Amino acid sequence: MAEPFKILLVEDVERDAELAFRELKRAGLVFQSRRVETESDFRRELKEFEPDIIVSDFSMPRFSGREALTIARESEAEIPFIFVSGTIGEDVAVEAMKGGANDYVMKNNLARLGPAIERELREAKERQRRKFAEAALLESEIKYRELIEQASDGIFVTDREGNFLLVNARYCEMLKYSEDELLRLSVADTYPEGEREHLSQRIAQLRELKSRLFERLMRRKDGTSFPVEISVRYLEKGTHQGIVRDITERKEAEEKIRRLNRVYAVLSGINTLIVRVRDRQELFDEACRIAVEDGNFGMAWIGELDRTTLDVTPVAWKGMDESATSMKASARDDIQEGQGIVGRAIRGKKPVITNDISADPGAGGSRRDEALRKDFHSIIAMPLMVEGEVAATLTLFARERNFFSEDEMKLLTELAGDISFALDHLAKAKQIEYLAYHDTLTGLPNRPLFLERLSQALRAAAQSSSRLVLTIGDVKRFRQINETLGRHAGDELLKQIAARLPKNMRNPENLARIAGDGFATFLPDIQDLSEVSHRMENLHTEAFRQPFLIEGQELMVSMAIGIAIYPSDGGDAETLFRNAEAALKKAKASGQTYLFYEPSLNAKVADSLRLENKLRHAIEAEQFVLYYQPKVDSRSGSIASVEALIRWQDPETGLVPPGRFIPLLEETGMILEVGLWAIRKALADHGRWRAAGLRAPRIAVNVSTIQLQQKDFVEIVKSVIGESRASNEAHGGGLDLEITESLIMRNIGEIIPRLKALRESGVEIMVDDFGTGHSSLGYLARLPITALKIDRSFVETMSKNAESMTIVSTIISLAHSLKLKVIAEGVETEEQAKLLRLFRCDELQGYLLGRPAPFDSVTALLPKAN
Repeated sequence: MAEPFKILLVEDVERDAELAFRELKRAGLVFQSRRVETESDFRRELKEFEPDIIVSDFSMPRFSGREALTIARESEAEIPFIFVSGTIGEDVAVEAMKGGANDYVMKNNLARLGPAIERELREAKERQRRKFAEAALLESEIKYRELIEQASDGIFVTDREGNFLLVNARYCEMLKYSEDELLRLSVADTYPEGEREHLSQRIAQLRELKSRLFERLMRRKDGTSFPVEISVRYLEKGTHQGIVRDITERKEAEEKIRRLNRVYAVLSGINTLIVRVRDRQELFDEACRIAVEDGNFGMAWIGELDRTTLDVTPVAWKGMDESATSMKASARDDIQEGQGIVGRAIRGKKPVITNDISADPGAGGSRRDEALRKDFHSIIAMPLMVEGEVAATLTLFARERNFFSEDEMKLLTELAGDISFALDHLAKAKQIEYLAYHDTLTGLPNRPLFLERLSQALRAAAQSSSRLVLTIGDVKRFRQINETLGRHAGDELLKQIAARLPKNMRNPENLARIAGDGFATFLPDIQDLSEVSHRMENLHTEAFRQPFLIEGQELMVSMAIGIAIYPSDGGDAETLFRNAEAALKKAKASGQTYLFYEPSLNAKVADSLRLENKLRHAIEAEQFVLYYQPKVDSRSGSIASVEALIRWQDPETGLVPPGRFIPLLEETGMILEVGLWAIRKALADHGRWRAAGLRAPRIAVNVSTIQLQQKDFVEIVKSVIGESRASNEAHGGGLDLEITESLIMRNIGEIIPRLKALRESGVEIMVDDFGTGHSSLGYLARLPITALKIDRSFVETMSKNAESMTIVSTIISLAHSLKLKVIAEGVETEEQAKLLRLFRCDELQGYLLGRPAPFDSVTALLPKAN
């Protein structure tokens, strides 16, 4: 890093400290350091040394890493904290991260310490830059604290022994203690003499019920007592929260206070809720639950207002029939749904009540019948406001008539205000969180979020042992556009690019804006690198083919893209990112659209693209030919059938081996066109033999995976057969199709109906490479096939390997028992042919019996038809 930073190392082993510092220097970091072993030294250096980052061992006999973390978070919460340990396990590491640690590094992998420190220091600076945005949130947090302090109830939190951990001002006022005095006492000290025997009973009940509401006498500091109502709720780790209310006046006016208490319960519950709630839906759900369960309201529902349509859609409810939850209200004053109290509350921006539903035909809206059936008579609708506008409404139903008096209205208005405040607070928090991880201009994920998602994808790739490709692109000539048309034009261009790119991507959810004019994405589970080049070519062609309209001007722009591959170009997000940026730099310097980080891959991809272009030209120029290899009857030695094999007659290089171009045909999908040509050509040659009066053998054509997966494959084959008219034979006209065993077993449920349809057309089906695809005997009996071809690997080794010989003889016996013909391929020696005849194999194919040859050469071998 350019400027030295300060690192405070908590380590009791000097040798380990030296290793850590040596590794940081090796990483090129410039720093000042202090090492401590004790808590007192640690606290002193925090104040005097003012470190920028803390690195701590986890397990030390005198002063543990957890203690250091706790002290650091109490005094210097913003300082990055990294654990370095040789013993920390994954579970403990996760717990440490939850406790406030930023990262952990194993001592046997100190090479990761330098990058981790750099990253955490960068993120610490980033957090400082976000403080301005967090100021608004801080202000709302202060208001929230004031809400707790200004609560009309006493609020306290205790540990499992009943000692006070937190008390608010109202609770101190009730008991006439100062806050410091109460925090040195326990709940037992607030019981009058003679009442403390009830404490253990109530604690036991609370452990069982998790929450409890009860009344008792509470003892003040001066010894006097007064009646209180206490709502105690179990929180976690043995802590309890209590809300204390002085009920002296309620005892004097029991009935009035009984009603008010129900509203108080809701208000107190909501106040408690907003302390912990972090989600808008949770706030709504819990508010309705608290209203019904704690406030004893019969029904409660919250509806969100759509400011465009003015519809009010229920999003949370409690105590209502399920059918009523789909009934919308409205804020429109020109329709019946908007005439109820919900619509009036929204338009007037204030609560609306009805204290006798039965006397008010418009009260309750679509829920009126349900309310009357359940004997509810009073209803209130309260608007929930955010920034001066209605965002939602809270509607409560009470059983009693005339329930909502002036006193209840005041509390419920406060309740609505508290919920509104919580909504506003959540909105600000969510906005800050969004800004922390998204680009404000384009709405795309930013660099930190992208790196986090990339790291997750890399972990998944490591588990599945698959490849992942990272691409980073910059807009070419973006600086000139900014300088010529202005920054606002550049911003508009970036927004349009961000909107257009996802429409032309297979994984649009992975796109991010990582810099000024820089975009990045990653492609998981990549099988072949040529797939990457195709994606880049297609993306660049489709996304930038049309000009961008910026302030009335059409701009043609393009991108330079750098590509890095996991795991060969990096095993972690930072390394992969750095190497992709290096490839991008080379692409920009060379003027290339995209370049791989590994130079050899660029040449390989370029060769693949050149070959692909030549293949497309070969299809157009009809450069493909069919060679035929005989299959000889094992008894008579005559040609029983032939296999059609595609060859490419390249004018530049001559006959190209099939292994050089067939995989690329399949990868690009061109095999569909070439495969159809092969079937059509085979049928045409079969017809030529018959027209010449020769005994035309059946012709077997290989079918690829892609062909058979096409839904219209059967219909296409039938159509070609119909067009051929190659012979007087019904249906198939001498056509056989060879399909590999592994292809059939991959999706046998869909394959069987297609094979049956082909058989009905007179086409015979052969299973190629039999013995390698682990076919089930049950499935084999169901398949509509006519022949099996023994894989050449068994034929080649059967004379030297007893196991291969057993497999070959077993396959032949099995096939004959199923009335299937057996063909052995790869026969190259007389010994192999002799054994196969001995096993009664039907047909033999291989170099011993005939090599693949052009049409004319095979024609010369065919006898005249009888």
